[in-house]
Amino acid sequence: MPVFFASPALPGSVAAHGIVADGEYVESRLANGVVVLTETIPSVRSVAVGVWVRHGTAHEDAAEMGVSHLLEHMVFKGTERRSAREIALALESLGGSLDAYTSREHTSYEARVLDEHLPMALDVLADLVLSPVLRDGDLEREREVVLEEISTVEDTPDDLVFELHADTLWPAHPYGYSILGTRATVAALSSESLRALHASAYGGRNLIVAAAGHLAHEVVVDEVARLFGRIPAGCQRRVVPPPRPHVAGDQRVARDSAQTHIVFGTVTPGHSDPRRYPLVLLAAAFGGGMSSRLFQRVREDLGLAYSVYSFQSFYELAGVTGVYVGTRPEWADRAVAVIRREYETLATRGLGSEELEQTKGQVKGQIMLSLESTGARVNRLASFALFGEPFLTLDELLARVDAVTNEQIAEVAGEFFRPDDQLVLRLGPRAAGGAAEA
Repeated sequence: MPVFFASPALPGSVAAHGIVADGEYVESRLANGVVVLTETIPSVRSVAVGVWVRHGTAHEDAAEMGVSHLLEHMVFKGTERRSAREIALALESLGGSLDAYTSREHTSYEARVLDEHLPMALDVLADLVLSPVLRDGDLEREREVVLEEISTVEDTPDDLVFELHADTLWPAHPYGYSILGTRATVAALSSESLRALHASAYGGRNLIVAAAGHLAHEVVVDEVARLFGRIPAGCQRRVVPPPRPHVAGDQRVARDSAQTHIVFGTVTPGHSDPRRYPLVLLAAAFGGGMSSRLFQRVREDLGLAYSVYSFQSFYELAGVTGVYVGTRPEWADRAVAVIRREYETLATRGLGSEELEQTKGQVKGQIMLSLESTGARVNRLASFALFGEPFLTLDELLARVDAVTNEQIAEVAGEFFRPDDQLVLRLGPRAAGGAAEA
């Protein structure tokens, strides 16, 4: 268990320390609200570092859907100190990398560099996040790039089916919005829209700076204070309305394709709910690998699909758990019937003791292997601040997985894996459907 205590005073900040895995976790907060998190890993010579903005698609109005993602693109077109090419060269010329992404609830700008280049990485990230120029001419070009990105999803049915499922599961709610936006909303976005979002969301209270690797916390805090310490605290992010009861049933979207792409899904509690742990274990046992129930039944026993797997996402107020399968149109009804039957078995019987222990071993192993990467470590570090949750050491996290009981599994399976509670969305040809029985 980590012991948290006050650190020596840092200008304009307060801090807490804790011991993690093979290093040290430290958190500080600047006077303007910027949170600074580090995890020191002495055994590596690199650093993964990023800036997370507590704003994503879930905080957008429907008419400006996609504005967070477009702004994330636009910051790379130039800042007050760097051109687009200079941004690209700044870290790549040092052997490092620079990337960004937009999610439903936050936007992330991340870099990975050798430890000696951490100050440069922080300087580039601060430049991107705080000083984009957002020129009209750049917007017209980048708008076309995003429209092409939307076209890519439309041409990729195993991506598009998830967009359609989310929109149907959460109708008219921000959790169902497309992160990319629609053609209509992206076409209507202006430089003024981007500047307004940047001014309202990219203030100190909404920023988290996290780094993991071969570093010293005090050095990181000093650099962050120099680069971010004078920006306004800004406004808190807008509140996302609670989602309404979700839609269940079987819906079909016609599409000419070689396969029918099918997503099952239901709404779950959000990230901080303790039922997240049995839900993760249930999803792993259900469709989390080659040994999972769905892989063995749908692919190995019946040969109905090449790709079948479970998925989960946990947001602040709610989450989703479900299953994807891609199959021939003439086998779609049979695949749905088989998966429904597996849902029913899981909902009524849960997991046996041996299967639960095997699944715990699988999930714990995946967690530990994922943390071999400094990139995974820094994202895990930032996630605690993003969700307002206390930091958990690796041992504490594994202990929570171990603590899940058969009774908890049975309760959660009965609540969230009943087949009649699933929204099933099919994307594919309207073909005659084959046998409905396995």
